[in-house]
Amino acid sequence: MKLFPLVTITLLFFAIFACSTHHKEANTDMKAALDTAHYTTVKWLDSTVQFGGIPKGEHITVRFRCKNTGNEPLILVNVRSECGCTVTSYTEHPIMPGSEGLIEAAFNSEHVPVGNVRKTVIANTNTKNGTEHYLFFEGQVIADSVANH
Repeated sequence: MKLFPLVTITLLFFAIFACSTHHKEANTDMKAALDTAHYTTVKWLDSTVQFGGIPKGEHITVRFRCKNTGNEPLILVNVRSECGCTVTSYTEHPIMPGSEGLIEAAFNSEHVPVGNVRKTVIANTNTKNGTEHYLFFEGQVIADSVANH
């Protein structure tokens, strides 16, 4: 019976330690991004992506490439979209000087009206040339009957 409390305490210790380690890693990334002495510069190779026309209900993925043009590691701190029809993923490790990073935005046209579409993706970075960068993708959602003819 003495073994049960020991096992419980040990498991609790490991659970707390695991949570605190993840929290420390997130804090380290955030602190690095806020350290203005180590800001870098970024060049967006694809700041606006034209996807043409897609039938209503289709899904597409657009890609935005960026290049670290500075002397410090580039950190994509946070990437988000302005609407629920777009889901983003991005390079989460520091991008070394001269290297490229990637942001992907998956767009679902299911609940978007037919017609012209312009969506915005916002990237927060540790950069001297602005810490908030607006990226766009645009095209046209076409009615199913028009797309099939």
